[in-house]
Amino acid sequence: MKIIITGTTGMVGEGVLHVALNQPAVEEVLIINRKTLGLNHPKLKELLVPDFFELTSIEEDLKGYDACLFCLGVSSIGMKEEQYFHLTHDLTMHFANTLLKVSPEAVFSYISGSGTDGTEQGKSMWARVKGKTENDLMALSFKDVYCFRPGYLHPIEGMKHVHAYYKYIGWMYPFFRLVLSKYTSTLDELAIAMLLVSTDGFNKKIIEVKDIQLLANP
Repeated sequence: MKIIITGTTGMVGEGVLHVALNQPAVEEVLIINRKTLGLNHPKLKELLVPDFFELTSIEEDLKGYDACLFCLGVSSIGMKEEQYFHLTHDLTMHFANTLLKVSPEAVFSYISGSGTDGTEQGKSMWARVKGKTENDLMALSFKDVYCFRPGYLHPIEGMKHVHAYYKYIGWMYPFFRLVLSKYTSTLDELAIAMLLVSTDGFNKKIIEVKDIQLLANP
């Protein structure tokens, strides 16, 4: 399997990449970032794109891939809805439509988040925007599209791009897993689930935390 991963300079993308590179079924991983990850691996290729709204120069490089694990995202904190919509919905759709032109047989997996509003009508701004993004992605004619809605994600030990607050709350993970299990998974589990649906499919297009746990721990 040849896959594309975006957002590998963030915690989620870095973790998904780490797991993917260690899977025998993964032959090649193309990462697309604004700045270099600085990682060398026999399976790894990297493309630098200063502007994700300008992808013409790399369009041919996206041909022939089996899956895209779209882990790129921004926080809505401090943003007005118009700006967040542009950097979340518009950017994701532009990338997806570019990929669709050259790799229509790919499986596209998108990370939104627990609480995403598929009705697009709720009070939470970020949840509406993510819901709109999910809905528009699922209308595209890829081989398949899956939208992942993780909650609390426990990071992989040794990763570089881990949010600082995990230093203070990471020790509570066993408690979260016990008491808040339907909102809690590990980053390893998310990565494994994303890779599995890329090869084997799944009976749901919206994949909640309980589905992530099920896929990763059959």
